[in-house]
Amino acid sequence: MEISESKPFSLIAIDLRMEKPIAANNLVTFTFEPRGGETKVIWAMEGETPFIGKIMHTIFSMEKMVGGDFELGLSRLKAAER
Repeated sequence: MEISESKPFSLIAIDLRMEKPIAANNLVTFTFEPRGGETKVIWAMEGETPFIGKIMHTIFSMEKMVGGDFELGLSRLKAAER
């Protein structure tokens, strides 16, 4: 992981390179939007999906595979703000 871009109070972008279980290069972004006394955090990941990944997406639910990790990370972020 390497931070590739940051804008105070609005964006953190990370280049994520993985070797296992499937080699991939992805862009992970955290976008922050002020909402009154709170902040909306949008956590996204994008990148090319190799053929084997496309097959896996038809068999496995990505929400089930990584959704819990996203929720845990966001809850830790919320706890850290206090």
